[in-house]
Amino acid sequence: MITPSDFLHLSYTRDLTEAGIAYALRSLPYTYNRIGGSPYDKLRRMVAGVAVELAFRRYLSKKNIPFDVKGATPFTDPDRYDVSLGGRRCDIKSFLISYREQISEMKKNPQVVLKAPALVPSDQNAGEGHSDKDIYLFAFLSGLIAASQDDLKKAIYAGQPHHLIHAMPDSWARPAAWTPLGALVLKSEAEEGITLELGGQDEGRGMRPLEVEVPPRTRVEIKNGFFSLVYLHAKTPPNARVGLRCASRNETHIIGALDWGNIWVYGMDIMLAGFLTREEFNRKARPVPEGTRVFQYERTRTKNLAVPVSDLKPISELFERVKEWTQ
Repeated sequence: MITPSDFLHLSYTRDLTEAGIAYALRSLPYTYNRIGGSPYDKLRRMVAGVAVELAFRRYLSKKNIPFDVKGATPFTDPDRYDVSLGGRRCDIKSFLISYREQISEMKKNPQVVLKAPALVPSDQNAGEGHSDKDIYLFAFLSGLIAASQDDLKKAIYAGQPHHLIHAMPDSWARPAAWTPLGALVLKSEAEEGITLELGGQDEGRGMRPLEVEVPPRTRVEIKNGFFSLVYLHAKTPPNARVGLRCASRNETHIIGALDWGNIWVYGMDIMLAGFLTREEFNRKARPVPEGTRVFQYERTRTKNLAVPVSDLKPISELFERVKEWTQ
């Protein structure tokens, strides 16, 4: 059993979001939509997850707690783990809490978190390559998002950062035939020029960004080495449609002015709630059906297993165990 005094709080810095965005965009060709819904919701959750993991690594380094970073193939498995503690896989399950009322309640009355479920998707828990000695560490990231047009305008007006992405459909991002796209043609209907970043994969499936200046109402032909086109990034909110043409595949894609998602996470606080080994978790866990309303989500989009946060073990105990494991 734990109490709020066992929670470990980590400070949040802007570079955590920046690192999360970089990872999320490189992972995009390999992700599948387990949880359904908006691709931009999925990207924001991925940004938050990477931010929490990076903050955790920094804390371990600062406190001289030994850990390893495992060398899995970069970006190709978004559910992979990086951190190993005492030779044990440490799988951080982080939850982005973005409603102001919930964030305020967590700050005033952290007891509410104790009643929340520590969730692990059932398919992940049952996946290959797991050991009962694996560690599940549960974290809550309090952070705002600016997903709606009104919230985005307010953020920009306040001088806050943003990162606008248009995720390309599967026929562009994950084409059936791995052949060069050839020259692409871009055209913007805006009255002013815009700067776009195109993110795509080369023949070896490496992600490459390409920055393009698109003048107003003018076709621009882009020479590139892309075999897929995964996303477009606009540095300022487009106020008109953008058209993209791939002649070699006889395909045209139109992006409306509202077809962009802001994936910036305005992080405020990271709370490491507690941990269990996978064996301890499986012994205590109960199923949570898809579509269940829980503390973290209005409705879950996949089957989960859950243990109450109050039944987790304190992070301080984990660090003591790590010292024993590494002696």
